[in-house]
Amino acid sequence: MKVILLEELKGRGGEGDVVEVATGYAVNYLLPRKMAVLATKGNLKQLELRKHNIAKRESTRLDTADKLFAAIDGQKIRIGAKVGDEGQLFGSVTAQRVADALNAKFNTTFDKKRIDLGTVIKKAGEYPASVTIYRDAQARIIIEVMDEKKLAEIVKNEAAAAKAAKAAEEPVEVVDEAAGVAEEAIETVDAADVASDDIEPVENAE
Repeated sequence: MKVILLEELKGRGGEGDVVEVATGYAVNYLLPRKMAVLATKGNLKQLELRKHNIAKRESTRLDTADKLFAAIDGQKIRIGAKVGDEGQLFGSVTAQRVADALNAKFNTTFDKKRIDLGTVIKKAGEYPASVTIYRDAQARIIIEVMDEKKLAEIVKNEAAAAKAAKAAEEPVEVVDEAAGVAEEAIETVDAADVASDDIEPVENAE
């Protein structure tokens, strides 16, 4: 069955693309969720009229995807877990856990289906994975799994370091502000001197 996609469908296409899908998939999934419409003559005619607007939206999506790719590719995502003997985890790290950590770090909204772990993660360590940004664009990430207590300590120390760095910058800002006030005062005095030079002496009245 041919349908017109109303949004991106992973591995198939994006908005405005006409694709062939299984009838059951279209009827039970795509059409009820308004992810696609049937490729009827009327809908295809409407598609032609909307192509310019679709192209503009697609350009915006590609630009956003490029920025996300640049920000995420090669980054390390830390996951805390309960770790037993020899690094074995109590359970496993799922794609949903990685998606949650990724979204929290980069303020994104990736679905777990966009995360490809490549393997089942049941032990502490580092694992390569990929994230589908948009269409065929995939960013590579490193998943670092560690003991949750150790991770909490690292996050605490990083927060303290960031706070200390910010505090160290504040005196500089105060000095800069004081210097600005001093410069203004000097300019005011200079202006007063110029003004006094312009005043002509008044002769003694007889």
